[in-house]
Amino acid sequence: MSVNDPIADMLTRIRNAAMVKHEKVVMPSSRMLEEIAAALRQEGYIRGFRIVRDKKQGELRIYLKYQGDIPAIRGIKRVSKPGNRVYRGVTEIPVVQKGLGAVILSTNRGILTDREAREARVGGEVLCYIW
Repeated sequence: MSVNDPIADMLTRIRNAAMVKHEKVVMPSSRMLEEIAAALRQEGYIRGFRIVRDKKQGELRIYLKYQGDIPAIRGIKRVSKPGNRVYRGVTEIPVVQKGLGAVILSTNRGILTDREAREARVGGEVLCYIW
C-alpha cells in the first residue's frame, strides 16, 4: 500500500502502539525514517530500533520505552506536512513543553534535534514535536 506521508504514518504507528503498550512497532523502512528513529533513541524516547533488510524495501522495528506503565512518549505531533511545509531559522526553532520535549528538524546536515541544530547554528524544516 502506498503512503503519501511516511513520516506521519511512522508517528501515528508509534503513538498508537504507545497507547496500547506494545513492545515494538514495525513499519516499512527508509533512510529518513531510520534517521528519525536514531534521533528518538538519542533523546531517550525509545529503547532502540532495528533495520531488517529483505529483497523489497526492508522493515524498521522500533522498540518502545516505558517508565513503569507510562510510555516515555507522551505526545508526538507532525508539524510540516506535504501540503504545508514549515521552515524555521536557527533563532526561530520552537521550544516544546518548556524545553522538556524535542523538535526534530530536517537540515542540510541531516536529521537533527533542536538542541543539535542550535549547537550547529542551522535551521531547517520542522518535522515533528515530541514530548
